[in-house]
Amino acid sequence: MRDWVNNAIREIDADFQRSADTHLIKLVLPELSGIDIYLKDESTHPTGSLKHRLARSLFLYGLCNGNIREGAPVIEASSGSTAVSEAYFARLLGLPFIAVMPASTACKKVEQVEFYGGRCHFVDQSSQIYGESERLASELDGHYMDQFTYAERATDWRGNNNIADSIFSQMAQERFPIPRYLVMSAGTGGTSATLGRYIRYRRFETELVVVDPENSVFFDAYQQKDLTLTSSNGSRIEGIGRPRVEPSFVPSVIDRMIKVPDAASLATMRWLEQGIGRQAGASTGTNLWGALQLAQEMLERGEQGSIVTVLCDKGERYLDTYYNDEWVSRQIGDLTHWMSKLPGF
Repeated sequence: MRDWVNNAIREIDADFQRSADTHLIKLVLPELSGIDIYLKDESTHPTGSLKHRLARSLFLYGLCNGNIREGAPVIEASSGSTAVSEAYFARLLGLPFIAVMPASTACKKVEQVEFYGGRCHFVDQSSQIYGESERLASELDGHYMDQFTYAERATDWRGNNNIADSIFSQMAQERFPIPRYLVMSAGTGGTSATLGRYIRYRRFETELVVVDPENSVFFDAYQQKDLTLTSSNGSRIEGIGRPRVEPSFVPSVIDRMIKVPDAASLATMRWLEQGIGRQAGASTGTNLWGALQLAQEMLERGEQGSIVTVLCDKGERYLDTYYNDEWVSRQIGDLTHWMSKLPGF
């Protein structure tokens, strides 16, 4: 058993060494004179999203805690991107993988999980993914990875190679090297926890602002200081927003939260394509909308500085939804009002 675990950790470390760090993209926005906005492009990971970092950490956490065993299946509750990344690492280690996800998950994500050898197990409501994952893990004698509980503790927020350390290292030669704001949306809450803890550990003056979509309880729970809140509706922005406050969400390291309308997220996502020539997902639109609101506030106060947010995943995963005008009109509504508020549109 120990030999298998040692080899599994070695395989993950070797995979990491084969991967370069992700890029930091500076947006060209003449309207925001004196304010620089950057996107940490997590779509360039091997599995195409921010969740690649999380999946690597969760596998190492599970291996070092003795929970992931040779030949035993790994089960995860996921709305898509985490499942894709975990399927990648499960294949790397030769393990069966099952993703429990809502039936509404984008077809492209389902195809990618299956591409890496994983199996998708669908439920009708997003709130059902937790219990069904536990049931499958018990029935199959496997390990329920449970990203929503372990995301905030699986990542070493003090060490190097986490997303916060990477951002501040890459910003070192910029004209405003210490960002005024870091902006991040919450799915598990693990990335915002890593960013907030790192800011405090390094004693930076940077503020962490977490943006939240419609049909998510994170914002209300933060405002009301009530972590027991729940919602019967699921987020329409895949990968972020939850109907309950997840255990990995750490409100005490957050300086401020902003609620973002779903139509604003999609408008900003499409606006970004005009600026960088590539499509990103709607969670990136949520992040960037928040960053632009903060930039406008800085302009009004006469401040200069930098803002960093995250490009979470590739837009090609959402061609049948967020980039489909008929779907958007039916599910989200008209984006014209929100597009008119974006710089230079």
